[in-house]
Amino acid sequence: MPKEEYADLEQTLGVTFQNKDTLRQALVHRSYLNEHPDFPLGHNERLEFLGDAVLELVVTENLYQNYENPEGELTNWRAALVNSEMLSKLCGILEVEPYLYLSKGESKDKDSKARKYILANAFESIIGAIYLDQGWDGAKGFIERRVLTELPNILEHRLYVDPKSRFQEASQEHLGITPSYKVLSETGPDHEKQFEVGVFLGKEQVAVGTGTSKQEAQVAAAEAGIEVKSW
Repeated sequence: MPKEEYADLEQTLGVTFQNKDTLRQALVHRSYLNEHPDFPLGHNERLEFLGDAVLELVVTENLYQNYENPEGELTNWRAALVNSEMLSKLCGILEVEPYLYLSKGESKDKDSKARKYILANAFESIIGAIYLDQGWDGAKGFIERRVLTELPNILEHRLYVDPKSRFQEASQEHLGITPSYKVLSETGPDHEKQFEVGVFLGKEQVAVGTGTSKQEAQVAAAEAGIEVKSW
């Protein structure tokens, strides 16, 4: 992709890069280089490493300066802001995906768990690229605009508490019942198992969740249960 074609992405990011190749490298997944060994830039994993550290420090500094809460609570809030689910969502909002350099196989695999990690890692890589190109203030400004603005919603809806705990607290508060989970089905070979789990309140099946482990499916079921019950 020619460097001049990044103008729309830069506008969305709110950052005009001095060195367009710094942004370009942030978008290169390792799989692309396997198919294009002559590509002039490396993959984005070192930028991801840098961006991860910058993101964590900016978020930590902001929480420390603005909230008097205990360390444990601030740690949970920070985790909710910087986890892969949140970062992949933010990457989607910024419409970064069309700009990513991916192998043909990765390009086709749009809805997988692996794609979420690719998007989350790309978001961190972009932060690393902004830090290199614009310095601390540039990276901090981007994180404040794009990440820390999610905090009010996280606090209002207690998204820093894991879904199973939230669903249990809500079901006990509203109904005086502790939810239970039951595996409804297991499919696929051992190395690619898919579990379907139902969450029950008494005998009522409230919702169903799927995942590659029982725990993951339970979390998905709890999230669905919160939505079904509007809790």
